[in-house]
Amino acid sequence: MTDNVVPLFKDPSTSTDTVTAASPTPAPAAVGPVRPVRVWKRTASGVRTAVTSERTRTAARLVARHGMYVIGGTRITAKRTWDGRTGSRYERMIRAAEAAGNWEEAKEWEDRLQRFRSGRHHRRMDLLRSAPDLAKSAAVGTGLTVGGLLLLGIVLAIANKDISWLFAPISAVIETIRTIVVVATVVWGPALTIGPWLALLALWGVGRRQQTAPQWTLPAQQRDDAGAPITPSIVVTALRDLGIAPLRGAIKDMGDAGAAMLGPIRIAGCGVEVDVTLPSGVSTAEVQGRRRKLAENLARHEHEVFITLPAAARTVRLWIADSGALDQPIGPSPLVTDETMTANYKTGRAPWGQDLRGDAATLSLYQRHLLITGLSNQGKTAALRALALWLALDKTVEFRIADLKGVGDWAMFDGLATTLIQGPTDDHVIAATEMVEGMVTEMERRIQAPPGTVFTPLVGIVDEAQVAFMCPAVGPDKRPYGGSKATSRYFMAVRKIHNQGRAVDVILEEGTQDPTDQNLPKLVREGAHTRISLALGTESQARMALGDKAVDGGAAPHLLRQGLDKGTVVVASDGIAIPAGQASITVRTHYIDTDTAALIAERAKALRAGVTTTAHTVDHGPALDPLADILTVLGTEPRVLTQDVLKRLTALNAKAYGGWSFIDLKRVLDGTPAAPYKSDGRMVIGRERVARILANRPETGSASAAE
Repeated sequence: MTDNVVPLFKDPSTSTDTVTAASPTPAPAAVGPVRPVRVWKRTASGVRTAVTSERTRTAARLVARHGMYVIGGTRITAKRTWDGRTGSRYERMIRAAEAAGNWEEAKEWEDRLQRFRSGRHHRRMDLLRSAPDLAKSAAVGTGLTVGGLLLLGIVLAIANKDISWLFAPISAVIETIRTIVVVATVVWGPALTIGPWLALLALWGVGRRQQTAPQWTLPAQQRDDAGAPITPSIVVTALRDLGIAPLRGAIKDMGDAGAAMLGPIRIAGCGVEVDVTLPSGVSTAEVQGRRRKLAENLARHEHEVFITLPAAARTVRLWIADSGALDQPIGPSPLVTDETMTANYKTGRAPWGQDLRGDAATLSLYQRHLLITGLSNQGKTAALRALALWLALDKTVEFRIADLKGVGDWAMFDGLATTLIQGPTDDHVIAATEMVEGMVTEMERRIQAPPGTVFTPLVGIVDEAQVAFMCPAVGPDKRPYGGSKATSRYFMAVRKIHNQGRAVDVILEEGTQDPTDQNLPKLVREGAHTRISLALGTESQARMALGDKAVDGGAAPHLLRQGLDKGTVVVASDGIAIPAGQASITVRTHYIDTDTAALIAERAKALRAGVTTTAHTVDHGPALDPLADILTVLGTEPRVLTQDVLKRLTALNAKAYGGWSFIDLKRVLDGTPAAPYKSDGRMVIGRERVARILANRPETGSASAAE
């Protein structure tokens, strides 16, 4: 029954009592919440697209930029008006002078402020007293004007013989005033409409000239100012935006927008240099710690901005390279271009490269131990070899060279050096150690020579010295060759040369990679007079290479670009000209390739006329047998104090036993019946015990070994 029910509706075209049947229609499908959700998604997607589109962002930047021009122009105009009417400008300059510690200038501005206030007071008092005078002047002026016009009317009436001309001048003046009022009435309405817009345009112009809009509102082409010339406003803006609140506040309070902080901007090589005197409350360390941000604010890369500390207090010196200039190579070395060049170890300076100002950088090697370090493949060997090639042009210099890399980088010194060791093995380290110990022996001989004796320079070079420090080999006397302790033969030989070598012109130059406390002991690196670093990985390595003073003063080899700044070194030495107040200097060294280095070496060999014969190994001397030598120095005495045994061993063979201590003696005798023992409370060695060991020792078990 329910299926046959027909829906009814009332037809408005018929009477209210008539009811007709409607045509059956299908029931609408249930829509549910799906359609509204889709609508909302499409709406949100459209809004998001509209908001995030480049056109919308460009329009937003346009509106924000010009709005900020108006706001900034209003602020600047109001500030100028306020400064002109009050003493705030003088007070601001006083605060800036006090912040800079310039008390004389502060006093001068205070005097100007007092004069300004006194003059303003007098003007106001004169204005108060001028009211009666103004009224009297107005009455007199009006009377004279009317009288003058009447006199003119009388003249005109007489001339025209018409009495009506008597008031003609006054009528003309009244008509002129009426015309002016009419014109003003007509113009006043449009002026009221246009005036605010003109004022707004003027404020916009002020803001635009002063660039009061934030950087993010500028269009892309205006914000891309990489490589732009460095101007005072650019430097001050870069410092203001470093994120140092006291610095930003001080610049804002300065009447000259911070220009008083800057010294003159000077052209310095492939860039410019400027000294910045920081306001009170801002430390130089804060600026140094934001080098990357400062470089970006100056539209430069980090490696194109160097921050050093000159002698003046609270001052940083900025060197800002021309964009891309540091990526251009420097010219060839004078060693290559001048085939007649010679060297003088004592008075000369090696032509090594250029500083960042573009000036020639020359280095004195006279009586200065040298250490050069850096990451692998950064040009360390080439930089060190360039100095040695210059020294080779002084025929009085003797070289003893150990190349513990052994790939031929120093092969051209075959025939120049009296000793040339090339190779990375333990045997090569042993030979290098004995070479340095031989330099110690020569140094001690020179020290004991009669006063006034003149010696020729002896220069030892150990490249890849970290291989020597890390060598695990142990000698027949049970002393290790490597290591950083007093038992290390290489370490102790280097220390002895560092301590006394320069006085008799025995100089040691070392090159090492990736410095750590293990492969470059502290006492060794601090014993070098000239410390040089190429690119390093961390600031702690930079401190190892150059020392805390240089790094605290702005030296930053860890900020050099690995691979891109090959041959660029940071030098801390009194042997090179360093600007006053700085602890280091950055040098871009000349690169001399291996083939060219061989040609320079041939010139050096020609100066020496082939008199140098190079040994590729070190003469070990007679066989060393510590037990037999101990028995020898004991003589016929039944027992001898250990310190006396050490003295007698040194007298017997200073080269072998000069560095021995009780620990070395104990190491040789430990585990045998001849070990030191106490007699009457003092350590002694018994002759009979040592002789018994030697008598019972088989021939094949001899402790003899080449020294």
